[in-house]
Amino acid sequence: MIAPVRRIGRREFDFERQVAVMAIVNRTPNSFHDQGRTFELDSAVEAARRAVEAGADWVDIGGFAFSAAQAPIGVEEEIDRVVPVISKVRGATDAVISVDTHRAPVAAAAIEAGADVINDTNGLREPGMARVAADTGATVVVTHSLGGPGRKVFRPSYGDVVAEVAAYLRERVAFALESGIAPDRIVIDPGHDLNKNTFHSLELTRRLEEITSIGYPTLVALSNKDFIGETLDRPQGERKEGTIAANVVSVMKGARILRVHDVAATVASVRMTEAVLGWREPLAPSHNLA
Repeated sequence: MIAPVRRIGRREFDFERQVAVMAIVNRTPNSFHDQGRTFELDSAVEAARRAVEAGADWVDIGGFAFSAAQAPIGVEEEIDRVVPVISKVRGATDAVISVDTHRAPVAAAAIEAGADVINDTNGLREPGMARVAADTGATVVVTHSLGGPGRKVFRPSYGDVVAEVAAYLRERVAFALESGIAPDRIVIDPGHDLNKNTFHSLELTRRLEEITSIGYPTLVALSNKDFIGETLDRPQGERKEGTIAANVVSVMKGARILRVHDVAATVASVRMTEAVLGWREPLAPSHNLA
């Protein structure tokens, strides 16, 4: 892995033997899982606080949903949604803070407010985004999607979804490096369910080693997504177990950052997985003397 030991914001991670848990805080009225429960400023800040208390290493704050089924919002409105949350959360924790945005002015405002990471589901395709990342020294998550946030892709198709996603990520990483973003500031994300159907997302999970072998720490955002619901025939709100299973499989295949809604359950599953892999000691001494 390229630069497995990294300082991101105020925290250090060894991604050779450590998994970071990223909590989702959406300041949007239409997020697919929380349906606006954290749209109000105080609700968003409180959700971030609870996530850190539950063990989250990282808080991801977004003001623009990926789905095409939403009314467009301007750059200033997106800034107004995310910057106050970032400012308040930054003053209360040393956890990593990322901004989930594909717009360069939003990313710049978020970094100025205290964010450490740009989580870009558009893969640095927006003009100026790579420059913001390079100039600020922020870590950037480079994600695969065909259309990007807010754009409808009708019946997305791939010849070989894993090979095509890997090729895209390699190309966007090369662009990031050419733009002056340091190698130890790059994270990749295959973009489960982003312009992909259930079979595509399952295949990405099954063959995730082909993504993690690119060499950069890999983030997976599987939490409560439609591919889990459709696989298990479970509605929203009943996908926790499926999410945990998919996340553990992903860790075993090389993922090192998990973007999730259910922080406490994820932290417990991750700590157990790390212990089984020999990366950490049990938190309590053994009482089994038999």
